[in-house]
Amino acid sequence: MKKIAFVLILAMVASFSFAQNFIGIAMPETHVQRWVKDGNTLKAAAEKRGYTAEVQWANADQPTQNGQIQSFLTKKAKALIVGCINDGVGAVIREAARDKVIVIAYDRLIMKSADYDYYITFNNYKVGQLQGQSIETALDLKKATAAAPKQITLFAGSPTDNNAFFFFDGAMSILNPYITKGVLKVVGPYPKTSADKANFQRIATENWQAPIAKTRMENLLSNDAKAVTLDAVLAPNDTLARAIIEACKADAKYRGKLPVVTGQDAEFDSMISIKNGEQTSTVFKDTSKLADAAVLLADQVLKKQKVAIPGAVLASGSLKEIGNTGSKVVITYLLDPVLITKQNLKVPVDAGFYTAQQATQITR
Repeated sequence: MKKIAFVLILAMVASFSFAQNFIGIAMPETHVQRWVKDGNTLKAAAEKRGYTAEVQWANADQPTQNGQIQSFLTKKAKALIVGCINDGVGAVIREAARDKVIVIAYDRLIMKSADYDYYITFNNYKVGQLQGQSIETALDLKKATAAAPKQITLFAGSPTDNNAFFFFDGAMSILNPYITKGVLKVVGPYPKTSADKANFQRIATENWQAPIAKTRMENLLSNDAKAVTLDAVLAPNDTLARAIIEACKADAKYRGKLPVVTGQDAEFDSMISIKNGEQTSTVFKDTSKLADAAVLLADQVLKKQKVAIPGAVLASGSLKEIGNTGSKVVITYLLDPVLITKQNLKVPVDAGFYTAQQATQITR
């Protein structure tokens, strides 16, 4: 009987320890490479700090993610790190708030919710600015003329992802002056900013799905862009950029010279594409640093310590708007992105962003 009682006590202690130290990590999908890496990096960072952690991916389906988060709550998670799919996650975030569980929105703001306090991400407006500057430089827009304007078409990310609006608005802050001057012409829908909801919806890509972007590009090439040669495509991330390039390569007009195509996330396949002279640029967001920062934030808040995250700044001034959920402005920490072109491919390599084999393929 004493032995059974001892085993039961051990089980109770283990259960209590698990509840005190468990962090649930909810990631949106696996079809974008970075989310697989982010989930694994977050888990490793949490375990390094002494927490028990579990990561789940939701296949871009919000009800699935909600069920995963409810499972974390059932396991008595003390903190949740959530890369949400859309604002449908709000119901379970409300449950977390009721249970006094700390919620950190990870790289995607949880919209329409006032039930959490923290958001950690990159300066996503600057991400868009870097994409716009890449096009500005590659097309030498400062020397372009209205007599021989450059032709561009615009793509945006998922309308359910608040970041997509900041990416687009940052890019257009660079490009709009050239459009106004008539030296850059938009082929297809032209929302001047994301506030033009009708036209933004026309260029948006639901759930960041590559097949949607490819189909839209094919339709553009057969219709609005049939009579012109595109000089550039504003593409919001690497997954979509490669789909757009694939559509262009199937069109005889672009087999000799592809348009300038931007991207984001420094995905391995896009790094090879940049190296080979196809995709023009990407924006590197060192998500390993973001994951470490998110776990450090969770750790400091759980321990009621003053938050101090190396390499991150507290959003202030106009940047506070990045943390506006529509119901509340949450405390937001921002890390800095870096533009990557063929000239500085080693930056994410030197940051340890790839496997040794991948690094060799990029740099050899």
